[in-house]
Amino acid sequence: MPKLVTKGTATIARTGWACRPVGDRVRDDPAMPNAKLRITAPFSATVIAVAHGPDEPVRAGAAVVVLEAMKMEHEVVADADGFVHRIEVAVGDTVDEGQLLAVLRSGEAADGTRQQAETTDLNSIRDDLAAVRERHGLTLDAARPEVVERRHERGRRMARENLSELIDEGTFVEYGPLVFAAQERRRERAELIARTPADGLVAGVGDVEGRPCVVMSYDYTVLAGTQGWRNHAKKDRLFELAERRRLPVVLFAEGGGGRPGDIDFPIVAGLDCRAFQLFAQLSGLVPLIGIASGYCFAGNAALLGCCDVVIATEDSSIGMGGPAMIEGGGLGVHEPGDVGPVDVQYANGVVDLRVPDDAEAVAAARRYLSYFRGPASDFSVPDQRALRHLIPDQRKRIYDVRAIVDSLFDEGSVLELRRGFGLGAVTALVRVDGRPLGVVANDPSHLGGAIDAHGADKMARFLQLCDAFDLPVVFLCDTPGFMVGPAAERTATVRHFSRLFLIGANLQVPTGTIVLRKGYGLGAQAMAGGGFKAPLFTIGWPTSEFGAMGLEGAVRLGMRRELEAIEDEQERQRVFDATVAAAYERGKGISMAEYGEIDDVIDPADTRRWIATLFEDGSGEWWRREGKRRPNVDAW
Repeated sequence: MPKLVTKGTATIARTGWACRPVGDRVRDDPAMPNAKLRITAPFSATVIAVAHGPDEPVRAGAAVVVLEAMKMEHEVVADADGFVHRIEVAVGDTVDEGQLLAVLRSGEAADGTRQQAETTDLNSIRDDLAAVRERHGLTLDAARPEVVERRHERGRRMARENLSELIDEGTFVEYGPLVFAAQERRRERAELIARTPADGLVAGVGDVEGRPCVVMSYDYTVLAGTQGWRNHAKKDRLFELAERRRLPVVLFAEGGGGRPGDIDFPIVAGLDCRAFQLFAQLSGLVPLIGIASGYCFAGNAALLGCCDVVIATEDSSIGMGGPAMIEGGGLGVHEPGDVGPVDVQYANGVVDLRVPDDAEAVAAARRYLSYFRGPASDFSVPDQRALRHLIPDQRKRIYDVRAIVDSLFDEGSVLELRRGFGLGAVTALVRVDGRPLGVVANDPSHLGGAIDAHGADKMARFLQLCDAFDLPVVFLCDTPGFMVGPAAERTATVRHFSRLFLIGANLQVPTGTIVLRKGYGLGAQAMAGGGFKAPLFTIGWPTSEFGAMGLEGAVRLGMRRELEAIEDEQERQRVFDATVAAAYERGKGISMAEYGEIDDVIDPADTRRWIATLFEDGSGEWWRREGKRRPNVDAW
């Protein structure tokens, strides 16, 4: 029987509603001197029990009469020690508010039979709680030791093991752990509870480095990590929660897509499920992190492809269709590992971060999320004098642009994305004085830094990511321009390259351009959001050089007649070299600064001071902004 009571009021059990205090419920009865006490009904109800008979002792707080109203039982208690004088009602009576229920005499019983207060053993477990605990226990890995053993023998971890390493200890609140596969029409309920815990999706909310995230992992040991109707509903619930609370989402997407075996629901095709719509709507609103480990096909791959960043292990295979779908489409028989191995998906740009195993995937996810948490308090600055010596004196000699990135930004803060794709471009998350931002750089070791279609796509998508989450952008420019020629045009360069103008010109985050060496033509303008006056600053290093197009090409094009008129080949070359040298002098960074076409030429060691001007109040604190800055971040 419920015992939720409050002295001086009648409190409705379990509902949390409190009735108004009844002023005459316990007080002296004028007709009976010597501290006679009246017990009255706090509201209209039915008497279902009388706890004490005449002359029985009653302790303060003990029930005298039990009433029932609105399917709830309510104890009407004594406010002071006493004895029952008389009972005015019987079981089954209907009483009105204020009606007299009983009369008590105050005082302790002379024979010392006063009732002692009941004590509760706080360590005791009631049967209902024991049943709940037992049911939850069946969802844990410990309930399936043979499954765990097989998984570990294959060098893989359980879904809960990955999540427990991702989130801070003791912070995980799991949603829907008790659901199971919707297959009761074909399998016993007990079997489904034992074999399909959580319907193959472990999901909830947990802290990552002290900040809450929605985290979820398909469980490949449950029906091959397929998407069942109940785990679809669980995803819907958590995606809506992520939208309402502005929480990042981390998704472990191992699994085989849709599950045809769920027959408890009367459906035809099930194409009205909302998970894909709800997840895609989160793009640009909250960071989305996808992890592929093992096989990831069909619906799982579709969710993975919606993520801002895709992390994949060496043993992953990612594809929009698995072997069964491929064979069913008449496209041959293939092993799962041959569908979309990591070598393919890293080189073609599907995978952003390639890692050895599950443990490194979790570490990469935690690191990626750290750039979307605001400033870091602990950082160290490399010796900036090294920047003066990283670009060779010889203007045509290549160099390692990543060495510049590593030396310019906080030590250990560089996280390069999509390194295997678009080799002429470097896109990375970095920090300056602990504050996160994005960097886009040309790599002169590939095509001399020329921007091809893949490089343009890589940079354009990264710009969207930074813009969506309020990260300033630094362009490190060293490009002779965009890639030209018949082979380049077969890759649709015209459209792909123009993405840099369309996206760069519409960025809302602050940008700055630093010309390391070559700043030529349309490619250089693309590395400045459309033109050198678009960024908050455009500066050059002492090695910088500029032109409307490559100097050699400009001389050959502009002086074609003059050069052709020189019959002596050696003299023709001498004139050409002299003209190029004059053009180089004219296009040096100092000349550009003298004519105001760039803002300054600086000591490379002073670069961080310029970058620091990009940070505004709230830079990187995307969660404080209402709504989206961009409709979404492109999948490509």
